[in-house]
Amino acid sequence: MKDEIMNPDLVEEIEYMINALSKSGFFNNDEIIEILEDEFIEENVDFSQFNISLNEFDNVNFNRLDNVFNLLVNENIVAIHNCGYDIEEGVNDAFELFVHLKNNNYSPEGFCFYTFEDVEEAILESKLKITFGDFENDENKALEIGKIVCNFLKSENFEINWDGTINNQIEINPFEWDKSYDDEKEFEIEGAYDNFTKG
Repeated sequence: MKDEIMNPDLVEEIEYMINALSKSGFFNNDEIIEILEDEFIEENVDFSQFNISLNEFDNVNFNRLDNVFNLLVNENIVAIHNCGYDIEEGVNDAFELFVHLKNNNYSPEGFCFYTFEDVEEAILESKLKITFGDFENDENKALEIGKIVCNFLKSENFEINWDGTINNQIEINPFEWDKSYDDEKEFEIEGAYDNFTKG
């Protein structure tokens, strides 16, 4: 029915987004519909005709990753899940979080995160890229943070591809994306702020 009414390319695009958003494990049904409405605001689509069902993944790999992100707080590194859509947005969000933390008398030295684009790649290709850096534009410091993040990931027995430079992200490969939605816990910027201030 919907294929007859709607452009097939549009249907395919919407179904791809629904799949990515639901498999990401970061959004509930209402949030997914809200994101779709924003994304396709000019298309006048009735999203009730699409099947949106949240995944039932087991969180085994994600919990290991989350454990690393929690431990990085002890190294004065802010670790952010699902930070922005792409790297540029992710870096902006990380620096915005840095300002909030500084205003509340915290002084993180660096950050690491992955973006929604990275989540999409993990879903499709079973590898996850982690971006890292420092807050002072100091290449030596940034590299040091990269090494710390890398070592913590290895301590959780993740296999890592990284050339040891600040020019490239750290890649966990393989990484089977298996996060299921959890309405009890905050992730993204809010979750990273809570983690850092409580850590």
